[in-house]
Amino acid sequence: MEIATGVHMLHLPFNGMAIHPVLLFDQETVVLIDTGFPGQYEELKAAMEKAGAPIHRLHAVILTHQDIDHIGNLPELLQETGGRIRVYAHEQEVPYIQGELPLIKDEHVKHPPKGNVTDLLEDGQVLPFFGGIQVIHTPGHTAGHVSLYLRQSKTLIAGDSIYSVDGKLMGLHVPTALDPEMAQLSLKKYADYEITSVICYHGGVSTQDVQAQIRAL
Repeated sequence: MEIATGVHMLHLPFNGMAIHPVLLFDQETVVLIDTGFPGQYEELKAAMEKAGAPIHRLHAVILTHQDIDHIGNLPELLQETGGRIRVYAHEQEVPYIQGELPLIKDEHVKHPPKGNVTDLLEDGQVLPFFGGIQVIHTPGHTAGHVSLYLRQSKTLIAGDSIYSVDGKLMGLHVPTALDPEMAQLSLKKYADYEITSVICYHGGVSTQDVQAQIRAL
């Protein structure tokens, strides 16, 4: 689903629900934000091809955080691209993504997905893609959770900081937050941005009265 020019929300069904990685691309650059559950690689690959940006064109993966449904296909992406792609994540998430520490919420998984992080994300950093991708450190769901603001399209990629139902922003999903109080405080950062669309990893896109919805959170 195209949210704005070069901004595609992918839809990957999983056990009666769906998750939504985001694909950013133009003629020169392709960036994938989050990668889906383990075992969804073929679905992810097909979704990228359908959107118009096949995996062989991929330049970078940005991970909002360490949870298994976000890093699940990183190993396959690295293998298929020969390890040439850049992988971005917040410093506090790196040891979990790289397999140096067990995943906090999935420590029971014996062989979790893992891959090398090449670039660290910091709060306030602007990545030089697609008119600028602003990094917003939004801890709470995990310590190193980040959200991303696409300056050109005024789109917020919220990761798991909030979820939505039928286009309505529902706020924090308390049961999956490591620090609910911190996660709630993190939402206040969104008030500093002019946002016209919000993409939630769980729930999809919201475009109606987004500023008012964010203030209500």
